[in-house]
Amino acid sequence: MAKFLGIDTGGTFTDFILFDDVSRAVRTHKVLSTPGAPEEAILQGIAELEIDSRDLTIIHGSTVATNAVLEGKGVRTAYITNRGLADVLSIGRQAREELYDLTPVKKPPLIERALCVEVDSRLSAKGECLQQLDEKAVSELMTQLVELEPEAIAINLLFSFFDDSEELKIEQAILDNHKLKSCFISRSSDVLPEYREFERGMTTTLNAVVGPLMQGYLKRLEQSLGDRRGSLSIMQSSGGITSAGQAGHYPTNLLLSGPAGGLRGAQTVAAASGITKILSFDMGGTSTDVSIIDKEIGFTTGATIAGYPVAVPMVDMHTIGAGGGSIAAVDAGGLLLVGPESAGADPGPACYGRGGKLPTVTDANVVLGRLLPQSFLGGNMQLDKSAAITAVQSIAGALSSDEKTVTVEQAAQGIIDIVNDHMVRALHVMSVERGEDPEDYTLVSFGGAGGLHVCALAEELEMTEALVPVDAGVLSALGMLAADASRERSRTINRRVKECDAGDIEQLFSELVEQAGEELSTGSSSGHPQSDAEESDGVEKEVQIRLTADVRYLGQSHALDLPWEGLQGIESVFHKKHADSYGHRLDVDVELVNLRVRVVERQQTFDLPQWSPIAAFEEKFVHMPDRKTPVVLIDRMGLETGQKIRGPALITEASSTTWLAEGWDAVVDGAGNLRLRLVQDAIRCR
Repeated sequence: MAKFLGIDTGGTFTDFILFDDVSRAVRTHKVLSTPGAPEEAILQGIAELEIDSRDLTIIHGSTVATNAVLEGKGVRTAYITNRGLADVLSIGRQAREELYDLTPVKKPPLIERALCVEVDSRLSAKGECLQQLDEKAVSELMTQLVELEPEAIAINLLFSFFDDSEELKIEQAILDNHKLKSCFISRSSDVLPEYREFERGMTTTLNAVVGPLMQGYLKRLEQSLGDRRGSLSIMQSSGGITSAGQAGHYPTNLLLSGPAGGLRGAQTVAAASGITKILSFDMGGTSTDVSIIDKEIGFTTGATIAGYPVAVPMVDMHTIGAGGGSIAAVDAGGLLLVGPESAGADPGPACYGRGGKLPTVTDANVVLGRLLPQSFLGGNMQLDKSAAITAVQSIAGALSSDEKTVTVEQAAQGIIDIVNDHMVRALHVMSVERGEDPEDYTLVSFGGAGGLHVCALAEELEMTEALVPVDAGVLSALGMLAADASRERSRTINRRVKECDAGDIEQLFSELVEQAGEELSTGSSSGHPQSDAEESDGVEKEVQIRLTADVRYLGQSHALDLPWEGLQGIESVFHKKHADSYGHRLDVDVELVNLRVRVVERQQTFDLPQWSPIAAFEEKFVHMPDRKTPVVLIDRMGLETGQKIRGPALITEASSTTWLAEGWDAVVDGAGNLRLRLVQDAIRCR
């Protein structure tokens, strides 16, 4: 017997979903996060679930690396680069974040100048050796590093993606130095062997800055969990899982760990309902993550975290500071603002009764009666409605004037309207601004707060269908269970297609696949849920290999990532894709920039169980301050497959609440998902 536990550590709550591989039973749980020591919330949840940890496999989405970057709390890091290039990380791309801000505030450098060390080593743009480090130079470098006393060291030499021998020489010297061998080492030819000196340097340095923190956290977590026969796997930003050891070595691959789990979960539950085109939004306590899926999850290598470029593969999503804990305030001009600051888990919204006084989105939903104090987290956490009213009343007072008095309910609705507007704009970024019509997609809402806003967002986007998954409040944790093990590798070649040899390109792809495969074999989980038709032992897991290439016209700055179809076909595929994307093609040489591989070990077949109610169906009614007649209140756990609900209605479950607005119907499908549809009468009246 084996149990599999998906854990998503968020800014406000830590979510758990437990899957028994024999009984196929699923249990969920939530506890308040402990940001200062995230492992404490994990241990609390495991204890409250009363799990026998001896046969437990954990798949965990961590925010440790993300928070360290966002809060600027990395370790003391030395940066090694070529002579004359120490200022590259500070200079950057000279791109202004706000084009029309005439007095921009300069961001402090990631690595202060005193910690940047230059060495006399140089390769040409073709990988030719122009100058090598001799023993004396290496010895002097070690002396400098010892004096700097770093906890981590980032090595980023020019064109090291062609020849990594000089970076390896420096790395070995550090390991051989007894005063430095405990330092975390991040080498650009390992972390990101691609061109673009600034992006490669930033990614490598961020990896070093947060590496010791991530390794320390994972070590504490493993020690706290004790001696188990199971394993600990970590969710990566690319939507695949890896071992704790690999995760600690490449923490930049974890910066979207939790959100990637949510996207994988959304894809899984939507597929169970026969839906492949979704526009998703994950509204948690601190932020909202939005993305779009057309059959497959999209990826990007152009993400930024806290303004820093992170060029490793990540799921393609857009994140804003709008969550249940987002704080509302009135500015000096009398305008109501919501977010991006959040009350987090400590002290949390005022209604949590943990000392928070500032009004939040959660408090506004309590005031409007959409969150019931006695039903929050399945009744495991009682909300303080009077504290929520007091907090939101401060907004009402600030908005009131001699000519007009704003009620607490009006202030609460204003908070909801503004946070909804923030999320609609984010959803536009991932759909309309990419030429996609939201009406062609189904809006999938999840996260603890998502169901309270889904109908309003769908109407603003002119969407008529939405889906609220069962256990929507812990869907990111479910995505951990549904994920496969994966590893991505890339390499810059920068060659014109007509100058490439097909055999050489295939050899480079083979080397990347072999490297990713080796890392996958040592970094994948030792156990995962098996399908009913699959034997638990002696089964060779399916491995999928995806080859792509970044291709561009000679002289262009940016490239298109295309599926690899051989050297003979890639040029014609690029011409067509460029014409489809930009409306024209050029009579210019085509260049291969980067080769990429993604190796996926499909070692899990987690299937959502068929839905069956686990409680008696009962309709209750609640009074809401903005409505003259009572609203129906339904426990989701008592709904039968095919049962239809007409809005307005409040539908509660342990991990979340869904507000089914007037003009909307909801039907429970075979997977237990709520299929929401805007009725035709409501459409005509819009």
